[in-house]
Amino acid sequence: MNAPRIPAPGPVVNNPVASNPVASKTVAAGPEASQAVPGAPQAEFLLRVSDLSVAYRHDGRVHQALDRVSLDVRAGETVGVVGESGAGKSTLGRAVLGLVPVTSGAIRFAGQDITRLGRRDRVALAAHLQVVFQDPDSSLNPARTIGSSLAEPLLGQRRPRAEAAAKVAAKVAAMLERVGLPAEAAGRYPRQFSGGQKQRMAIARALIVSPRLVVCDEALSALDLSVQAQIINLLLELRRDLGLAYLFIGHDLAVVRHVADRVVVLRQGRVVEQGSAAQVCEQPAEPYTRALMTAAPVPDPAQERARLAARVAELSAPPGPESPGPGSTVPGGRP
Repeated sequence: MNAPRIPAPGPVVNNPVASNPVASKTVAAGPEASQAVPGAPQAEFLLRVSDLSVAYRHDGRVHQALDRVSLDVRAGETVGVVGESGAGKSTLGRAVLGLVPVTSGAIRFAGQDITRLGRRDRVALAAHLQVVFQDPDSSLNPARTIGSSLAEPLLGQRRPRAEAAAKVAAKVAAMLERVGLPAEAAGRYPRQFSGGQKQRMAIARALIVSPRLVVCDEALSALDLSVQAQIINLLLELRRDLGLAYLFIGHDLAVVRHVADRVVVLRQGRVVEQGSAAQVCEQPAEPYTRALMTAAPVPDPAQERARLAARVAELSAPPGPESPGPGSTVPGGRP
């Protein structure tokens, strides 16, 4: 794809949240950072999802995983997608990656329709669109060295000549160091590393082809809190230095707030709220969004019980009947 160059994102700023043990250890790249230059032209839409629906048939019944979901991701921007388990977050990411069939709607990347790409075109697209999954072992073959796994996206099925192999090895070593690992790790196997180290390797594998957009599908969920903070800071640093855009899928709204410029809230496969991270997280219009904000535990038992009762009451409210379009924060998702 001959797409325009990604503009560099804005600077990373400090924005701790004392109530969240992960977010308080990370730096934020919120909307204030990405809009730091007054009068700057609006960046292009790198990813545009329009009225996307995905349905599965199981045991003779149809399950509507996504229902007319729409969102945009600009070049160099991070858009967070949050919701409880079963809300359709991962299905959205997998649809963008071409891993699940789309029932209706459209997905455009850099102006090109990628909704139903064939295998050859999808392979070509992988140079621009990559993913970091929740489980790093899904990206790392246990029977291959780390260097071999990282080199695979560069080489495909080709066996390189000696000089080309040397260049690939140098790039693998540089990328490992870029994500905070020693170059010597290339000669070792995944089983010899911790979960946090393997997630850094999965990030390195995604970035080694210099993509424009990375889908982070629950990339922090399997990690300890302290390791989560390290990975968040790494992702923010890489975005700043490389001009990356992220579609950041997660269930912890307090953490997503400190990664994303904008946030999309899914419930039962529908968008119930979306807008700037500050607006959605600090002044949520939907009871469901407020319930997600109170999902992070607090140390005071009495306060936690009160928050739990409020969360149960808010989650009992039915979702709005409509899916708001990009940039909409209308209560209930009603136009």
